[in-house]
Amino acid sequence: MLRLQGRARGYEWGGNGTIPALFGYSPAEMRVAELWFGAHPDDPAIVGATADAPLFDPAQFYPGSPGEDHRLKSMRRGRRRRATHLPAPTEDLRAYIARQPRQALGDSIAEHDGELPYLLKVIAPECPLSLQVHPSREQAREGFAREDAAGIARDSAVRNYRDRNHKPELAYALEPFEAIAGFRTTRRIEGVLGGLDTKLTNELLSYIEQGISALFSRLLAAETRPTGEEISEVVEACGERLSRGLSPSPRADRIVTILARQYPNDPGVVASLLLNPVSLRPGEAVFIPAGTVHAYLSGTAVEIMASSDNVLRAGLTHKHVDVPELLRVMDTSAAPPIRIAPERMSEAVSTFYAPVDDFELSTLHLRDATAIEVLRARGPRTVVCLEGAAELITASDHEMLNTGQAMFVPDSDGQLAIRGFGELIVASVP
Repeated sequence: MLRLQGRARGYEWGGNGTIPALFGYSPAEMRVAELWFGAHPDDPAIVGATADAPLFDPAQFYPGSPGEDHRLKSMRRGRRRRATHLPAPTEDLRAYIARQPRQALGDSIAEHDGELPYLLKVIAPECPLSLQVHPSREQAREGFAREDAAGIARDSAVRNYRDRNHKPELAYALEPFEAIAGFRTTRRIEGVLGGLDTKLTNELLSYIEQGISALFSRLLAAETRPTGEEISEVVEACGERLSRGLSPSPRADRIVTILARQYPNDPGVVASLLLNPVSLRPGEAVFIPAGTVHAYLSGTAVEIMASSDNVLRAGLTHKHVDVPELLRVMDTSAAPPIRIAPERMSEAVSTFYAPVDDFELSTLHLRDATAIEVLRARGPRTVVCLEGAAELITASDHEMLNTGQAMFVPDSDGQLAIRGFGELIVASVP
């Protein structure tokens, strides 16, 4: 087993305190939007962290602290362990797997593609993420090759395809989590747009018979996108019918007003009316297939996905937007959000099975510190302790994992058992 130190990502939609507070740290001086625990080339986790190391390297997010020991003591609010030096980042998880793929991944995965199939994250949007879609594997391979041939650098801000992989994903709510995902039915769209009686929504209603692609293209394409005044008129109409108790979808109208505060002239504000609102309570999960238009709005969640960073954005962002490419790859089928119910493996263990071969996610709610839970999953596993403490046990090793610590368990370690008291998540492969 190898202790992991995750990699924090400071996107503009993140906050200073949510993720640090989740693991008992004081608010950061910079935004912490996501923590990555994977082997994706953009930001692979560090292996071989010490038992006293924080969940992520604080140097980037606590730059004002005068020294390592002081910085760690200030971060470890209420913790009893003595702060020690940070681990030297001598190797990352991607390099470790490349050195010994069969040991790390198992024969089947090593022979298939030789890389960790999943990327595990903790995500905490304090304001809405971009309206986006992820490509299928075939679309990603074609797009990656096309942008390489065009000479677009792989770290360029205008690049869509940063790798060759698809990106289906599952979000498991740790706190109430809000999103929009997938298109409503035509009749439902008519009901949501009807009654607003604005120039823009009346025109959109006239496009209904042409299909979802026509509606979305009318809103987002550069040559037809609405003016700021037209968008404002829709926002005001949504607010008016909401205040009068006349809304056919109160959540949809509330989402419009929230998005308009953050992106007042963005057509994605109006496009949100075409999508299904999603509200997750803690412990619930939603699956986002490749091709599904979606945006995460607020909350805290564990996110697991195929190991990819391919994102095609349509709006609600200051990053690169490529509407034609998004329209090309998006799925226009009307479908409700795909909520995944877990299978109860025992009193303490539940597993969420997504309809893909790249990942599955197990949650452990340990309430009897003397009971040993033997996990079914084999192959490469990533364990994160969200709360409490647990002992990880294999045939040849055992390690303690406390709140805010993570572990990579290679295939060669064999069966994994866990005992303790607290909350853990385990990422694995079917």
